[in-house]
Amino acid sequence: MAASEYSLRRALVEKQSSIESQGNAVRALKASNAVKADVDEAIEKLNALKLEKSSIEKQLQAAVSGNPDSSVNKEAFRQAVVNTLERRLFFIPSFKIYRGVAGLYDYGPPGCAVKSNVLAFWRQHFVLEENMLEVDCPCVTPEVVLKASGHVDKFTDLMVKDEKTGTCYRADHLLKDFCNEKIQKDLSISAEKAAELKHVLAVLDDLSAEELGAKIKEYGITAPDTKNPLSDPYPFNLMFQTSIGPSGLSPGYMRPETAQGIFVNFKDLYYYNGNKLPFAAAQIGQAFRNEISPRQGLLRVREFTLAEIEHFVDPEDKSHPKYSEVADLEFLMFPREQQVSGQSAKKICLGEAVSKGIVNNETLGYFIGRVYLFLTHLGIDKDRLRFRQHLANEMAHYAADCWDAEIESSYGWIECVGIADRSAYDLRAHTDKSGVPLVAHEKFSEPKEVEELVIAPVKKELGLSFKGNQKKVVEALEAMNEKEALDMKSSLETKGEVEFYVCTLGENVTIKKSMVSISKEKKKEHQRTFTPSVIEPSFGIGRIIYCLYEHSFYMRSSKAGDEQQNVFRFPPLVAPIKCTVFPLVQNQQYEDVAKIISKSLTAAGISHKIDITGTSIGKRYARTDELGVPFAITVDSTSSVTIRERDSKDQIRVNVEEAASVVKSVTDGHTTWADAWANFPHHSGSVED
Repeated sequence: MAASEYSLRRALVEKQSSIESQGNAVRALKASNAVKADVDEAIEKLNALKLEKSSIEKQLQAAVSGNPDSSVNKEAFRQAVVNTLERRLFFIPSFKIYRGVAGLYDYGPPGCAVKSNVLAFWRQHFVLEENMLEVDCPCVTPEVVLKASGHVDKFTDLMVKDEKTGTCYRADHLLKDFCNEKIQKDLSISAEKAAELKHVLAVLDDLSAEELGAKIKEYGITAPDTKNPLSDPYPFNLMFQTSIGPSGLSPGYMRPETAQGIFVNFKDLYYYNGNKLPFAAAQIGQAFRNEISPRQGLLRVREFTLAEIEHFVDPEDKSHPKYSEVADLEFLMFPREQQVSGQSAKKICLGEAVSKGIVNNETLGYFIGRVYLFLTHLGIDKDRLRFRQHLANEMAHYAADCWDAEIESSYGWIECVGIADRSAYDLRAHTDKSGVPLVAHEKFSEPKEVEELVIAPVKKELGLSFKGNQKKVVEALEAMNEKEALDMKSSLETKGEVEFYVCTLGENVTIKKSMVSISKEKKKEHQRTFTPSVIEPSFGIGRIIYCLYEHSFYMRSSKAGDEQQNVFRFPPLVAPIKCTVFPLVQNQQYEDVAKIISKSLTAAGISHKIDITGTSIGKRYARTDELGVPFAITVDSTSSVTIRERDSKDQIRVNVEEAASVVKSVTDGHTTWADAWANFPHHSGSVED
């Protein structure tokens, strides 16, 4: 906890104690019928202490939230954003006329356009830049695949139930909400208690079911709606189950991620890539998670779009040829040591983080840098973007390192991209389950001589001694590691027999010298066979888009100052419509010019809209600003037109023939609005508002 907050909480406790003492003194004076002057002086002192307490409370509230009214402001801001998004049909609750279903949303026309633009830029920034192999796999996945990957057994969240109504809640959400509420709104808690609650928030993802349940009981947390007691936390699998085929005998699931489709196709993709590493495969598609209690709008939904990359690399060489392009980037990073010790994220140079081992390897660091560039180019505020390292228990047991790109919104810090080094876990798991080796090969320029351990069970001898258990004994012998085998060889040579534990039988058996041959043989190898490691950046597209909406939204006063106008400051890259075309007044000649410009914009591939309504030009500007349209062409003559930029409201005048090319040049990023402002005559529009 920050020193200022700690000292303020201590000061508040002391001030409250002084107020109680002074209150007792006032009551004592009144009870003893003291002279009025003494009573008045004591009351004045009490009131002064209360004013001092109020001042400390305001300072503490500001220290806790950054703004005394920040929670109110955030709620009001969020409501303004969501109201605008729903009213302008960026998104709406699915099945709205039937009262909807929690966690399901439809994208309307502008929302579809923003999503399409984000995905197009994702393909350009990652797939094209890295020559990735893009695939498209089914959403329905056989159970055997997700059993091998661990999802059937482990893809769970901890859930608690209202013991009387049976309503379900996510246990970690209840604890998180309780801690935040106490810290931000209960200023009477001690500095020590506030520090404890902040520590719980820092290690929340690290808590086991038992620890989570203990905290819920310790803090007296009950069901939010009914205040009824809650059950102990227990795991709930988040996958939607289905069956494949009419018999119902082939179980399956709606995929919870797109990655498994890439892993099971590794052998064919490796061959397609000329049997060369490293290479990356990518997939964009729908994923499904049966969320316990969906909330936070587009941030936690049951069906969503994922864009995932699986970068396959030699586990002995995780360098990256283009790492130097991102090594000098500096941005907010939040390593696990800072999280556990209660510190804040700090700006760190990516190259320094990799060289110090904070980030595990160059390839992981390279993708962290590329993700930073992708998000900031979209329009995410770089000062409200951080990369948080997973805590020890939060990270999968097989992962070498994992970082989340988190974006700050009105809901707090939201995980939008996960960048993980998953080691070789997935390919090994599918190799073991399917029996198909998902491996890569490194050919040596010259053959290498290696010593290889050879364990050769004599099946005839083992069969005579162990009969029906022969197979289990053979498998146990062949599964010995090098040390166990050499120890057995030494004992057999000196004693002639040895006791050997067979785990599948659950007992020791006697192995004689005649039953097994153990030796080390020299042979020449022409290639090395290994299972590649995987670096996986996984993008929650809906979450990124919602955070982009919040980061792009602002309100400005109309020229008359009598109303607030909503604006989305989308970069042209993601804006749903790049340009609007307005005839200034309803005039056939102006409308004909607008149609000519529209054809030019269409030919240039610029999304646009013509508005020939009789509404005032100011209202038409305001209407398109609310959709985030960056440029508006106004036809006010037959030879030249004005182009208005959304945020500055500045206008330039260009010839009709040049209008489309100027807009295309700026929206494609070949030039900037500043260039256009410098190169064309300025226009001052008196009818702007």
